[in-house]
Amino acid sequence: MTTTARRVPIPRNGVDYRRKVVLAPMVRSGELPSRLLALKYGADLVWGPETIDRALIGTTRRYNSDTQTVDFTRLPSNGGRVPTEVQKESLIYRLHPTREHGRLIYQIGTSSPTLAVEAAKIVAADVAGIDVNAGCPKPFSTSGGMGAALLRTPDLLASILEALVKEVGEIWEIGISVKIRLLETPEQTEALVRKLCGTGITGLTIHCRTTPMRPRERAIREQLKMIASVCREYGVACLMNGDVDDRDQALQLAQEFGVDGGMIATKAESNPSCFRTKEQGGLLFWPEVTREYIKTAIEVENRWGNTKYLLGQLIPGKAPDYKKVAGSKGYQEVCEMLMLEDLLDQARDVDRKLGLGAYYTDTSRKAVAKAKTNQSARAAGQKSGRIRLPSSETRNPLAERGVGVSPALAMGL
Repeated sequence: MTTTARRVPIPRNGVDYRRKVVLAPMVRSGELPSRLLALKYGADLVWGPETIDRALIGTTRRYNSDTQTVDFTRLPSNGGRVPTEVQKESLIYRLHPTREHGRLIYQIGTSSPTLAVEAAKIVAADVAGIDVNAGCPKPFSTSGGMGAALLRTPDLLASILEALVKEVGEIWEIGISVKIRLLETPEQTEALVRKLCGTGITGLTIHCRTTPMRPRERAIREQLKMIASVCREYGVACLMNGDVDDRDQALQLAQEFGVDGGMIATKAESNPSCFRTKEQGGLLFWPEVTREYIKTAIEVENRWGNTKYLLGQLIPGKAPDYKKVAGSKGYQEVCEMLMLEDLLDQARDVDRKLGLGAYYTDTSRKAVAKAKTNQSARAAGQKSGRIRLPSSETRNPLAERGVGVSPALAMGL
């Protein structure tokens, strides 16, 4: 007699994490252009950047006909002062209702069941699931009792998940999930996973590192089979994260350790074509990926500071174009540098709208300065202004990034 494995029912508007290779939540690398590019290259699902509950509460949902996106915006707090001029609303979160439909997971940073529910209700109708960040070790998250700090308060974490399942998941018919890290011992990890799986969640992602570990340290996979077994016992889908390089490896690791899928982070940041299989050609050379990223960023009018940061990830540090882009001040300039002539008209229009390059005014300068001091926006991954490009010492092997290939040839120009 055969038995059917238990499964928590997937809500009507939710999505099953099983047999999926997905884009990890990353503060700067999880913005809309990066997510759309990951989906284009084969990601099954994409996680948005962690967004703090208080940052979303009080926002206004608007459809942006220019970018065909749904924007969640709010007026800056202004430090309690009475504004002396017309203030432009800050963009807190942007999603694409068509291209991301059924494939976007909203990750929330929270330490309060009440605030988590209040924030999740605002975005629930536009996403396929809500994921609670219980793994981020960065101070901006843990200092508020969020992220990895929740691993030390398992009862609070469980209450947040239970509230979200009951008051958001069941009402909007979407899944609730959680992303955690390993604890100090397998016994502690198992106890935590059991507690969380009993809250009614549909998915759990395990980052195979402990809280103190840095990304350069090798992921620990010895506990994976145990975690996967506990998740199966409760009928909860289990994804693994940590040192996952591409789709083929993610599927191989899933089979080896018995988990349901894999989550890719840093490799997707430097080349999102990692979601392509070897049969599809594998990694694309950086000029082609870079061109597609710029095109997508222009289409959705992405913040220039974020675009420039991502270009610093996509372009190899030793490539001549790297230093050129590092000094660029807008879309038109970077398109001219990379000889993307077909994008110039669109780039110029976006520069004009966003006040970039030749259109950078005193008003733009004041807006950037104000945005830099907005703590809520910073916590939500909405940092603006000029972003320092990362050191080339932290970059991936050049062979993976297409160094030595003519940009014009690789892009078919």
